[in-house]
Amino acid sequence: MAPRTNGIGVQVENARICVVMVGLPARGKSFIAQKAQRYLTWLSIPAATFNVGNYRRTDAPQPSADFFDTNNQEGERKRRAAAEAAVADMLRWFKKGGVVGILDATNSTKERRKWVLDTMSQNNIEVIFVESKCDDENLIMMNIRDVKTTSPDYQGQDPETAALDFRNRIRNYEKVYKSLNEDGDEEDLTFLKIMNVGKQVIINRIRDYLQSRIVYYLMNIHIRPRSVWLSRHGESMLNLEGRIGGDAELSHRGEEYALKLPELVLESVGSDRPLTVWTSTLKRTIATARHLPKHYNQLQWKALDELDAGVCDGMTYQEIADMYPDDFQARDEDKYNYRYRGGESYRDVVIRLEPIMMELERSEDILIISHQAVIRCIYAYFMQKTQEESPWVPVPLHTLIKLTPRAYGTEVQTYKANIQAVSTWRGKGSTAKHEDPTPEKSFFQTH
Repeated sequence: MAPRTNGIGVQVENARICVVMVGLPARGKSFIAQKAQRYLTWLSIPAATFNVGNYRRTDAPQPSADFFDTNNQEGERKRRAAAEAAVADMLRWFKKGGVVGILDATNSTKERRKWVLDTMSQNNIEVIFVESKCDDENLIMMNIRDVKTTSPDYQGQDPETAALDFRNRIRNYEKVYKSLNEDGDEEDLTFLKIMNVGKQVIINRIRDYLQSRIVYYLMNIHIRPRSVWLSRHGESMLNLEGRIGGDAELSHRGEEYALKLPELVLESVGSDRPLTVWTSTLKRTIATARHLPKHYNQLQWKALDELDAGVCDGMTYQEIADMYPDDFQARDEDKYNYRYRGGESYRDVVIRLEPIMMELERSEDILIISHQAVIRCIYAYFMQKTQEESPWVPVPLHTLIKLTPRAYGTEVQTYKANIQAVSTWRGKGSTAKHEDPTPEKSFFQTH
């Protein structure tokens, strides 16, 4: 029997990898863990994060810094129990078919790392240690500000008191912290060390393709605060006719949105913040971007073109249902995997978007002007939408979406142009396009 792959060429039949985060608090470990999980899941590689802090909170929901003092025996016992519970759950998850498990904790001592390595090795699970090491005080303070406002440990607490306590927690960890291979006695481990948010990267003993893929992704991310803006093109002439695909010009209302977009961007981005604009190669996205400030660098990407509808390009949904009724039904039943005759599926779009997402992770603030299916796939990446959900996400025309990744999730804001447009959202089984559904409010926080 041929090895099973996940659909993008990665063999996952026997692959089982435990990614072990390492580092002091406020070094972006949870942020990195979340990014790695959503990237792998987006590529259909089963991945899950096991945050030891979440397990610890069942016994100690909002502990003070003293709880993390190594001389606090009760605190030490509870933290060890939390780690054991997280690892036990991870092992059960692997037995159910998990491929990449991420252990999100400080793992700041050699003893703790050896225990994790031995436990995984006994279960034939590969281990990659990923350390985020940082001595940039500005970045550390930035992370502390983020943690004190988003961490469950400090919910409802005075921000300044929380920041002081968190500083003291870090000092307790510093007493015992040993960086990976600091003494030269962990050189047999497989690890990646990210120094000062990517200024220097150390790779050691990467063994196979999936490990390499994970490491390459993590090498390209940064944990500095930034946002990503998403917008569909303005309403097109084919939108007015209810036809999919094509390379149409903007309608009159689409032109209005192109004129309004710079104002929305200025409101959301600000006047001093540099921004790079990415569009597809199709006329309607290029036209939508043409009134943006001249100092914004604009790039066109073929990979951002709309999902290729193949023989159905330029047709209405009623025409597709009449001409290809079996295909129409099959697409509704599995919209993510259905591939138009001679065209693409949502899965295909994700595959061609992977280099774009890698470049997006490397970049600072980016505005992407693209198409409904493409925006859905990008939105699903940031918001960890499932394959079943992502093809049905409402993405209305004439709306700017701002995504800001945080340590514990992604913040969403929308800016509406208040320029009327047809709805291009279609419900299951329907041949007609409808008004954007009420569930939009559960996907987007309107600004």
